[in-house]
Amino acid sequence: MHIRGDVDTTAEDLKGRTKRFAVRVLEFTETLPSTAGASALARQLSKSGLGVAGNYRSSCRARSHTEFTARLGIVLEEADESELWLDVANDKCWGNENERKWLLKEAGELRAIFSKACSTARAKERRSS
Repeated sequence: MHIRGDVDTTAEDLKGRTKRFAVRVLEFTETLPSTAGASALARQLSKSGLGVAGNYRSSCRARSHTEFTARLGIVLEEADESELWLDVANDKCWGNENERKWLLKEAGELRAIFSKACSTARAKERRSS
């Protein structure tokens, strides 16, 4: 897992993966029906999907381990929220089915990755205090 200050491919891989997730979220929202509920979901999903990518990039530029840990927590929240909105879209059978299923799986994987990263970062923070 990426640890602040390390130069490794994992951080760059995750930057690419979270950006790809954000782009596909935006493309998916274009397939949603034109209803009030779907429009509300599209706004929320767009914000959280973009938030995963933007906040992860921000965490990579953190000035301290404490800031890194806090920003990773935000990434985790955004991934979890994205998964929620995609789950709602899935329950409603809204949007392109194949894309919806891919995004739902990817959101779950990103949530798991960032959950583990947060746990690791918090443990390191506790050890260094």
